[in-house]
Amino acid sequence: MKNIILTGYRCTGKTEVGKRLSERLKLSFYDTDEVIIEKAGMPITEIVKKGGWDAFRLKEKEAIRELGLNRNCIIATGGGAFEALENREILKSNGLFVWLSADVKTIVERMLSDQKSMSHRPSLSHDDLVTECSVILGKREPVYRELAYLTIDTSDKGINKVADEICRFLNQNRQTKRNR
Repeated sequence: MKNIILTGYRCTGKTEVGKRLSERLKLSFYDTDEVIIEKAGMPITEIVKKGGWDAFRLKEKEAIRELGLNRNCIIATGGGAFEALENREILKSNGLFVWLSADVKTIVERMLSDQKSMSHRPSLSHDDLVTECSVILGKREPVYRELAYLTIDTSDKGINKVADEICRFLNQNRQTKRNR
């Protein structure tokens, strides 16, 4: 089985869905942000404060290079990981991309209600959250769309329902391959 790569903007459920899929499918789960934090020995906000977003993106590339060597696992990526073509190519070689999307209103509500989100994820711009989300999401959506084998809008869905949809998709894919 190919790796399952969960992609999408902040607060669309990548980490929680990844954990749930890991339990259900009995596959290892990796979150690129957690790998970066562990290797750097500091939170993302510190990395960005000390070296800017470029320093973080460099660490992200290293984490993705390392994770790209794994097989049969679930990888949740940072929302901007695929702005770098290299990251796309590394994970595309053995990955099935699932884009978890949500509308801007939902993303902002989730960010504001999630203390971890606000303290661990530095601002991507100097704009207010709604403007920032709208602008950055607008830039990233074409890449998410291009990579996605499956797209799930998580705006009105819980973690279990999203995981159910991914499992159904995987089962249908397996059935289709068997029937060929």
